[in-house]
Amino acid sequence: MKMFLLLSGLIVQGALHKQGKMLRPHPAPVSTTVYTDDSLDLKIGQMIIFGFYGTRPNKNEPVYKAVKEGKVGSILLYGRNIPLHNTGAGLRSLIRFYQQAAPIPLFVSIDQEGGFVNRLPDSLGFPRMPSAYTIGRLNNLEKSKYYNDKIAGTLSELHINLNYAPVLDLHNPNCPVLGARQRCYSSSPELVAAQAAVAVRSHDAVKVHTVLKHFPGHGNSAADSHFGVADVTKTWKQEELLPYKMMIDSGMAGAIMTAHIVNGKLDPSLLPATLSYPIITGLLRDSLDFSGVVFSDDMLMQAISSKFGLKESILKAINAGVDVLMFSNNIKGVKDYTPDNIHRIIKELVISGKISPERIDASYRRIMAMKGRWPG
Repeated sequence: MKMFLLLSGLIVQGALHKQGKMLRPHPAPVSTTVYTDDSLDLKIGQMIIFGFYGTRPNKNEPVYKAVKEGKVGSILLYGRNIPLHNTGAGLRSLIRFYQQAAPIPLFVSIDQEGGFVNRLPDSLGFPRMPSAYTIGRLNNLEKSKYYNDKIAGTLSELHINLNYAPVLDLHNPNCPVLGARQRCYSSSPELVAAQAAVAVRSHDAVKVHTVLKHFPGHGNSAADSHFGVADVTKTWKQEELLPYKMMIDSGMAGAIMTAHIVNGKLDPSLLPATLSYPIITGLLRDSLDFSGVVFSDDMLMQAISSKFGLKESILKAINAGVDVLMFSNNIKGVKDYTPDNIHRIIKELVISGKISPERIDASYRRIMAMKGRWPG
């Protein structure tokens, strides 16, 4: 046992000793010692994930063009991308269209948690999946495996290779975006970690990446960060870190998504976690010893977009330690930003010295190691 001191002055106890940690078989990081304009463009592109519109291949679609130019390294699917007819074959064809255009294989990602967050609806023939809360209440690992095998198997068949799940937040029925929608397994950190481990194993078995979320804990928020600031300073509890610690220590955390919550206990400057160096680098990387890929939650959510300019939020997120920036194009009332504009902003920040080339290289190595785990 040892103590780690958070930069806010809060002391959190945790068993940080690595107990026979079984690390994921990541390949050696890609070397990025030479910096040319072309390589910088490609590296930045791998840090950008974009949502797009349409259910059919379209060479004029802006995200497709950016993928082909190497300016976007991952895509995000929503219900708006699911064909209503010939659904499975149509979606596979759409995904193949984007993958074939990409100079580096894409993360093709989706939110498929089950329950309320189910981008693949049963009305189109996909399996109906219970919520995480229902699975947690059953607390039967065999049944959990059955349901998670269904989710992961469906994604694999569609050639979707990354799922924003499982949720590691602790259940609080008063949380509007999580507990009220039954997206959390339990209020018990140990039960959450046990159920999350089942979900990760099911996805690993069919080579679908998982992204644990929402760090450092969104479960006790009283507000929805899609629509504004969610400040958990008074409600957040130290135990909300435990599922992450357990998953990291067991070697089952390949990627983690940040929350846009404000937590004055962890960062007195009151920056949202996605933009906070003390939370992302100080806590997640240095104290919890996480070496995988950090994904942002959607940068267009109003907890970020209504308080920070686009350039400022990108600068802060990357310098905080975020590896992949998500832009969903799915938040109503928020300006649609183009992939070219996002890529240009990041490149200008590097050229101006506000983001170091070494910082870009570090993210690129982590992303390529994750993609290289299951090549092809």
